[in-house]
Amino acid sequence: MQLTGIHHLTAISANAKGNLAFYTGVLGMRLVKKTVNQDDVSAYHLFYADGKANPGTDLTFFDWPAAREHRGTRSVSRTGLRVNGEKALGFWQDRLIKLGVHVGKVTEVDGRLTLPLEDPEGQRLVLVDDGGHGEAHPWEKSPVPAEHQIRGLGPIVLNVPDLTRTERILTEVMNMTRVRDYASPDGEHRINVYRMG
Repeated sequence: MQLTGIHHLTAISANAKGNLAFYTGVLGMRLVKKTVNQDDVSAYHLFYADGKANPGTDLTFFDWPAAREHRGTRSVSRTGLRVNGEKALGFWQDRLIKLGVHVGKVTEVDGRLTLPLEDPEGQRLVLVDDGGHGEAHPWEKSPVPAEHQIRGLGPIVLNVPDLTRTERILTEVMNMTRVRDYASPDGEHRINVYRMG
């Protein structure tokens, strides 16, 4: 089996209304659909994506009354969202500051320009310059200009205390390939990069 990419990433929100306002109003993503969690029909399942809801652009949330995440290991520590170019990152930095979003500075990480930010519930995200590679399908009703819109999912960072078992899943089950490693921006850890497809 050869997987060609990540279809979507799912997270949790304790505030569906605020989540909707942030991901559509601030980040300008399209609410593709609102369903319920198939295992817990008391919870919404919100799907955000590009203008055509293409695979690889979906960021979804289950609406569960959960406390803010405890940061540490054994978790997704940052979800990447792709944008096109340094100009787009400048646009986003200005926009997010103006809207009062917790945002960092544009920095280079693993050879690409990035902009870290957090949603109102502390979900850690990073906008990553993808150099305009691949197709883009802007959403015509987005409050964000088409050339600066989020183009899809980017790198997803997992924190684990020991890579051995996780690497087996990534390489033997998901058929990913380890391609390189680099020092984390804080210099305290090594980041191992895996590619699929």
